[in-house]
Amino acid sequence: MPVVLWAGWPFFCARRAVGGAPQSQHGTLISLGTGAAFLYSVVATLAPGVFPPSFISMGRVAVYFEAAVVIISLTLFGQLLELKARSKTSAAIKSLLGLSPKTARRVQPDGSEEDIPLAEVHEGDSLRVRPGEKVPVDGVVLEGSSALDESMLTGEPLPVTKRVGDKLIGATLNTSGALLMRSEHVGSATVLSQIVQMVAQAQRSKAPMQRMADVVAAYFVYGVVGIALLTFFAWGFFGPQPSWVYGLITAVTVLIIACPCALGLATPMSIMVATRAATQGVLFRDAAAIENLCKVDTLIVDKTGTLTEGKPAFEVAVGVNGFSEDEVLRLAASLDQGSEHPLAAAIVNAARERKLSLEKAEDFDSASGIGVKGVVAGKSLAIGNTTLMEQLGIDVAPLADRAEQLRSTGASVMHLAVDGQLAGLLAVSDPVKASTEEALTSLRKSGLRIIMATGDGLTTAQAVGKRLGIDEVHGEVKPQDKLQLVERLQKEGRIVAMAGDGINDAPALARADVGICHGAPAPTWP
Repeated sequence: MPVVLWAGWPFFCARRAVGGAPQSQHGTLISLGTGAAFLYSVVATLAPGVFPPSFISMGRVAVYFEAAVVIISLTLFGQLLELKARSKTSAAIKSLLGLSPKTARRVQPDGSEEDIPLAEVHEGDSLRVRPGEKVPVDGVVLEGSSALDESMLTGEPLPVTKRVGDKLIGATLNTSGALLMRSEHVGSATVLSQIVQMVAQAQRSKAPMQRMADVVAAYFVYGVVGIALLTFFAWGFFGPQPSWVYGLITAVTVLIIACPCALGLATPMSIMVATRAATQGVLFRDAAAIENLCKVDTLIVDKTGTLTEGKPAFEVAVGVNGFSEDEVLRLAASLDQGSEHPLAAAIVNAARERKLSLEKAEDFDSASGIGVKGVVAGKSLAIGNTTLMEQLGIDVAPLADRAEQLRSTGASVMHLAVDGQLAGLLAVSDPVKASTEEALTSLRKSGLRIIMATGDGLTTAQAVGKRLGIDEVHGEVKPQDKLQLVERLQKEGRIVAMAGDGINDAPALARADVGICHGAPAPTWP
C-alpha cells in the first residue's frame, strides 16, 4: 500500500485526459494498470465472495499487489537514472560556460583600468588582456601582439599569432604579450555562447524514430482503454454468468497486461548491461546511440587528438655550415628553455631525452608568433619562421627544399641562426597515433566513408589525410562548419557518426546520429 499510494501517487496526480501530451502516456498507462491491479487485489482480499468460484484457487482469490509494486518501483528507478543523466547534461553545458573568465579589465577613456564582472562588458569597451589571462569576450586587437591558445575552439595545439586588427575569440588564452582589445560581441552573441546554444539545440532535436514513437504513443492509450471497454461489454453481453463480473475482471486484466512494465525495465536493464562496457572505458549516453551505431555509413573524425597524439613532438634537426644535428638541437633547446610555446617544449624535451647539455639563455626576447631571440654561451641565436629570418637578413635558401618537404608531411619548420648565419632547421609535428592506420583500415573494410574535419591548416590536413588514405579532407574548419557538414550529410540521407575530443567538436558531436567523444578525461556530450 505505501508503494502504490505514496511512491506511486505522482503517477495518479499527473495522469491527465487520455489525449494528453505524449510524455504523459507512459504515466497514464502506469496509473491505469497499477491502479486496476491494486483495487482488484483489495477487493479480492476483503470481499472474495464477489468473484466466481472458478477464480478461487487454494481457498483464495489470486491478488496482484506485487505486480503493482514491481511496476512502480522499476518505473521510478528508471526515472531516477534518467534524471541523473539529465543532470550530467546540464553540468556539461555549464562546464562550457565556465570556460569564460568571470571578470574583464576595462580601460577607461582617461587611461585608468578597473576589473568588472563579465556581465557588465558592453560592445565597444576597451579591454586589457594580460599574459596568462583569457580573452573575456569576442573582439578585435587595438594594440600589441601575442600568441593565443585557441585549442579550446579549434582543437589545434599550436598558438595563433594575433596583431593589431586581428579578431579575438572569448575564452581563448593569451600566452605571451599584453593586448588592448575592443569588444565586439558580448553575452549570448559570443562564439562560445553560440557553441553552447548549438549543443543545447542539437540535444533537444529528436531523431525520426523518436518522433514516430511520440505519434504512436499519442494513440496507444486510446487503443488500450478502447480494448478494455470492448472486452468489458463483450463479456457482459455474451459471457457466462455472472457475465458482468467476468467482464469487469477481464477488462482489469487488459489494463494490467497493457501496463508498460517493459518500459520501466528498459532503462535499468540498459544501464546494467552497459556497466561492463563502462569497465572497458566505453560509456553510452543512451540506448539510441547503440541502435544507430550499426546503421552508420559515414564517419567524420577530428585530426588533433583523435587521429594524432594531440601534442607536438620533435621530428628532425638538419644542420648546415658546419653545424651537426645534435648541435642544432642543443642550441635551439638552450634558447627555447625560456619559451612557453608548445613547439619549444617539444624541442627542449627532445634534447633532454638525448641527454644533451643545455646552457642558460640570456637576453631572451620573444618575437610573438614568429620566433625567439637570445644569447647562449656568448653566441647570438634566433629561432623562428622565414619571416623572422628575413627580418634578420638571413638567407634560408640552402634549406628551402628540405623545409618544403617537411611541411608537405604536416610538420612545422623553424630555422636556427647563429651569429647572423643560418645554422640549420628543426621540424616538429603532431605524430599520428600508432593505432590510427589499423583502425581506419578496419573501418574502411566495413564500408564506412571516412571524412576528416580539422581546424588545422589545409596543407597539414591534406598531408595527414593522404598518408592515412582518408576519403575526404576539410581543413581550417570552425565548430559551426563541422556542424554544417554533419547536417549536409544527414540531408543527403547518410547516417553520420562524429568522433572528436574537443569543445570545438561539441555541436557536431551532439547533432550527429552517433557522437563519439574520447579523451582523458572525455567531456560528456549529451
